[in-house]
Amino acid sequence: MKERYPTKKIYVGDVAVGGDAPISVQSMTYSDTNNVAETVEQINRLHFAGADMVRVAVPKMEDALALKAIKEQISLPLIADIHFNYKLALEASKWVDCIRINPGNIGEKSRVKDIVKACQERNLPIRIGVNAGSLEKEFDDKYGATAKGMVASAEYNIKFLEDLGFTDIKVSLKASDVERTVDAYRMLRPKNHYPFHLGVTEAGTIFHATVKSSIGLGALLLDGIGDTMRISITGELEEEIKVGKAILKDSGRVKDGLNIISCPTCGRIEANLVSAVAEVERRTAHIKTPMDVSVMGCVVNAIGEAKHADVAIAYGKEAGLVMIKGEVVARLPENELVDRFVEEVEAFAKENR
Repeated sequence: MKERYPTKKIYVGDVAVGGDAPISVQSMTYSDTNNVAETVEQINRLHFAGADMVRVAVPKMEDALALKAIKEQISLPLIADIHFNYKLALEASKWVDCIRINPGNIGEKSRVKDIVKACQERNLPIRIGVNAGSLEKEFDDKYGATAKGMVASAEYNIKFLEDLGFTDIKVSLKASDVERTVDAYRMLRPKNHYPFHLGVTEAGTIFHATVKSSIGLGALLLDGIGDTMRISITGELEEEIKVGKAILKDSGRVKDGLNIISCPTCGRIEANLVSAVAEVERRTAHIKTPMDVSVMGCVVNAIGEAKHADVAIAYGKEAGLVMIKGEVVARLPENELVDRFVEEVEAFAKENR
């Protein structure tokens, strides 16, 4: 895994993005933003799911005017998502912690100047959100909806903001497929030092979005690219946070909680491994100490994996072993193994916080 690319640190509310800050995970509400009660309820759900910040759509003035009441009732940093009407950004800037604009549909550059001025006055960052499906005509005509077109748009708009003396910028380059998304981020990354917001847009239902995002964002994270991210899922809000945090963890960018190693089901298994792993996941979900644990269904794989695991179960026929760092600490009947295993995991976590 490559070292993380050095980027400028900016702040979205009290959350640092870029530099040495942890890679943050965010999501977006799907309520009508002017429905304050429903929007606040969704934001609070995201807060308890572990989101670091939240974005809301602001397609009309009623939404922009509702942001004050929303902001007063939440604790997460709030980002306003603006398309087409720059006046919405001017109103939203009074209450939010960041403005996201799509340069492909915001209109004349005089409007962008007004947005920049409002953000400068309130010390707000701007996300330049380039989407392959809505590039400015000049870049679409020259490059089409390609990674090169996305990068050309981003570079133009970055320079435009820089020429106005504005550098509290983060950038996203999103397409609905993995290849263009990854190509665009890789192409732009060496050309500036601004933090990148990662995401594959319009990624689909939870199954397809998880696969696409794991491939695309995982590849970028392993390249050292990425400072904040959103998993776009057609589905429940909490799943975006769950998948995002899992990608960060399994890419090695975040050391947090248990890495559960379990063997695939096969004819050698001598226990109800599926049930055992599900119970282990449920009973250890609260543990934040980084640990490798192994739950294996037969001795063929179990002993080798257990040597490298902090705590392990090796199932046999109607019985099994509990091991710590490869050393056997208990031989027990099958129905007692998970209880003892969880005890050892909790003790190991306490000792190694």
